[in-house]
Amino acid sequence: MLVKAAPRPPLPTAGLPPAETTTTIVIGSGFSGLAVAAELNRQGIDTIVVDSFRSLGPSSPAPTTGGISLDALSERTDILRLLEHYARRHELDIRPATSPLELTHRTPDAPSEHQWTIHTTTGTLTAHSVVFTRGALNQLRRVLHSVGVNTSHELTTAMHSLGLYLVGVGDLVVPTTHEILHQAKRAGASISARVAARNNITVAIPA
Repeated sequence: MLVKAAPRPPLPTAGLPPAETTTTIVIGSGFSGLAVAAELNRQGIDTIVVDSFRSLGPSSPAPTTGGISLDALSERTDILRLLEHYARRHELDIRPATSPLELTHRTPDAPSEHQWTIHTTTGTLTAHSVVFTRGALNQLRRVLHSVGVNTSHELTTAMHSLGLYLVGVGDLVVPTTHEILHQAKRAGASISARVAARNNITVAIPA
């Protein structure tokens, strides 16, 4: 099952390095991407963060900020600096110059096999889970449509069963800073539980 952002010529493969494997790929290297990357690192989950998908045509309007106050904006900026410092200190694998081009999904024959492959501008990545942030929202919709997932009340459960997660997106407005951090924590806990399940280890997911 192949998921494409838009029709394009075949991806070049000559000269590209072999596929890299990791546990989780985070698409979007902004505030939400750094927040979930930091949480995954605290959970001991191998993660690669790449930039959002390149725009190949007219994009959907970005969600409004919901009239975010100057104090809230200042708080987010301060936390962003802390996240950037954490990423540097812990040498997180952040690749803002790498953009995803195409996703490929297959049902693994064994739990240890990676179900997601992401072709990027610098090579190929494979992972068990993919976290989408606001900048990759349009691509997520295409992925969900391609695997027959609709926007029902079971959306979150269906996404998680495929190893897909969403951080930094609200229904109509951009979530608050604390909502994004909570989403990142929940995603990190769920991904950690999936890793533990593959290794037959029991962990609790916080509320």
